[in-house]
Amino acid sequence: MKRKLELRSAAPTHLAILALAAILGSALALGAIIDRIAVTVGNRAITSSDIEREVRVTAFLNGQPPDLSVAGKRAAVERMVEQRLVRREIESSRYPAPQPAEIEPGLAAFRKRYYPAEADYRRALAQCGISDQDVRDALLWQRTLLQFVDVRFRPAVQISAEEIRQYFDTVLAPRLRAAEPSRTVSLEDYRDQIEDTLAGQREDREMDNWLREARRQTPIVYHDEAFQ
Repeated sequence: MKRKLELRSAAPTHLAILALAAILGSALALGAIIDRIAVTVGNRAITSSDIEREVRVTAFLNGQPPDLSVAGKRAAVERMVEQRLVRREIESSRYPAPQPAEIEPGLAAFRKRYYPAEADYRRALAQCGISDQDVRDALLWQRTLLQFVDVRFRPAVQISAEEIRQYFDTVLAPRLRAAEPSRTVSLEDYRDQIEDTLAGQREDREMDNWLREARRQTPIVYHDEAFQ
């Protein structure tokens, strides 16, 4: 239950506005950063700092320098809009969510490959302007998204034997023979792999369709000044 706040006195509205303006003016004079709302997705906000963090964390995980240009921020915010739409669906429909501990093997493998020493990992985080928790949150979101797609769309995906045969004959077999001309290739050796590939492609298309419809039904407002 929320506590009810009791105000001893209520200042006139114009005085309250002047007081707020004075506080903001003081903050700006001291060099404080006012976090702007860059996008609203329904009743959910994405701020300038959210976007910068997304850019930095994605770049860190991809081993690239962060692209903080307007175009880079725009690309990041489109990913974040989709995240908000998916999160809303997960919460409203009570889809199962992975536990934070589930990312530990992936994080350990990432660190072992790129930052085997703890000091190197911490230094790289500091240079990129992010935290270990930011990385963990990003990895957990990746796992959450994959699980959502699998639970939401995979049951309806059916791949026929004819589709598997066609993919083998027109895509996989020519690729394998080009790489190793003397190699004998059999459909049965790749049937499960092909089925997974085709199912993944079908899931991606279904996900794209779902996102288009979710965007159409959701008020999304961009505040261009926040991208500068």
